[in-house]
This record gives sequence, C-alpha cells and structure tokens, in this order.
Amino acid sequence: MLTLINGEPADPSVSVFDGAVLRGDGCFEALRSYGGRPFAFAEHHHRLTRSAAALRLPLPAYSDLLDWVERCAEDGGDCVVRILVTRGATGVGADTPPLWVVLWHPLPDPVNDLTLEPVAAPWHPGGESWELAGVKTISYAANQAASRRAQEAGSHDALLISREGEVLEGPTFGIAWLCDGVLETPSLDLGILESITRGFVLEGCQQIGIPVAHGRYPLERLRGAGEVVAFSTVKEVTRVRKVGPWQYEPGPVARELSAFYRSLVQVTPSQTTIGS
Repeated sequence: MLTLINGEPADPSVSVFDGAVLRGDGCFEALRSYGGRPFAFAEHHHRLTRSAAALRLPLPAYSDLLDWVERCAEDGGDCVVRILVTRGATGVGADTPPLWVVLWHPLPDPVNDLTLEPVAAPWHPGGESWELAGVKTISYAANQAASRRAQEAGSHDALLISREGEVLEGPTFGIAWLCDGVLETPSLDLGILESITRGFVLEGCQQIGIPVAHGRYPLERLRGAGEVVAFSTVKEVTRVRKVGPWQYEPGPVARELSAFYRSLVQVTPSQTTIGS
C-alpha cells in the first residue's frame, strides 16, 4: 500500500517523538477513492485547511496535496485515502518539522443496517464555544471508547449524547431521522463535525423534495422517528434499524438518499465541488 510522506514514497511510520504520537497533536482527513479516483477532494481540503489553521499547522500547496491523493487513490482503487498532518517532534531533543502523510487502506466490511447505542459524551462541546469545535483532530480516543462501549452492549456503534441529553453525532459519522415527513439533523452549532457527506445528503434532500430541519433535539425525539440514517465518507448513506430500544422499518428516504449519493460518486471528479 503506497504511503507518501511529504510527497515521497516511504515506510508507513512516524517517529515516536512526533507530537501526533506523544500528544495526539495533529489533524486528518479521510476520503473515498472510487475506481482509483478520489471523491470530493475540494471539500475535504477545505475542511483540512480549517483544521490545520486552528492547530497552527502548515499545509502543502493544494496542487501538491491533490497530486499525492490521486497517486494513492490510483494505487488503492476502491479504498480510503487518509491525509495526516503531524506536529513533528518539538521539545524532546532535535526538533523536526510537521509531516504531511498520505496513504490508502482497504475499506471495512459494509454494514447495511446499523444498530446504535446512545452513549453520554461529556467531552463533546455540545454547543459550548471553544477553539477546536468542529476541528478534525487525530485525538479520537474518547470517540473510540464510546464505540467500544456500544459494541460491548451488542450494537454496531455509539450515538453520542450531550450533557443536556441532546443528540450529537456518531463517533465517526453524522445522523439524521425522519419525523412527520421532515428530515431532522443536529445543527452544527452543537460543535459537531461538519460532515462532507452531510452536505451531499442535504443537497439530495433538496433535489428529491424532502424538507430538512436543523436543531437541538433530545434523544427522546428518535422514539417517534419513521426512519434513521447515518452518513459518512466510509458509510456513505446507511440505514439505521435500531437506536437503543427503538427499532425502525426500512423506508424510501434512506433508499432515495443512498441512490442520490451513489449517483454522485459515479460521475464527480476529484476537483469538482458539489453541495458545498
């Protein structure tokens, strides 16, 4: 599997003295490659730029990073391409500059109907303002712990709930549900990650004619939902069949949004911006 570090093929390794290893100090993006072509690079680059600026990390030129991503995508075919920006080694001897790592890895096995376990997320900003709200840092230990807790309870993954009992997001995906013919989704002012796939889902709703509402919703809101969907770069648009004790039957909205998304990934080159 091709790994590029600062644009050069290299062993897939980072120094143990790098700030990304010692302190989780870095940011990343993960995008899909379909048949060797990266999808939605422009959107991912825009979010990576915001994350790097919040962490005071430099980025390479847009054209260079696109070239590296395209090389890894071509090597991997249908895969996930990751971009990792590290802090480099600082304050532990000989300082080193930040690293720009681009690599690909295989897709995980798909899950067509997720089950989610609500898990309290006291570490999440939940609407509180702070400098890293919505930033895609590599510090995912709390999210991973939530996923493990949900899996130990028998679910595929977690659904994060704020200190106030409001629905936030999954550890690595966004969430939306259908109530009274309206697709509801948590608003970005909760400090959730601005999912790239979320933007495409909302574009699909507009084209299909599904009303959308953004807001702050208690977990109990999902009791009466007709459909629930999860969305992410890896999951695309996936039906959720169970949240906690509540179960949901298959419905047309998940199918239509999934079909819309699949139509985009078949025709959109990496340089094109759609739904932003």
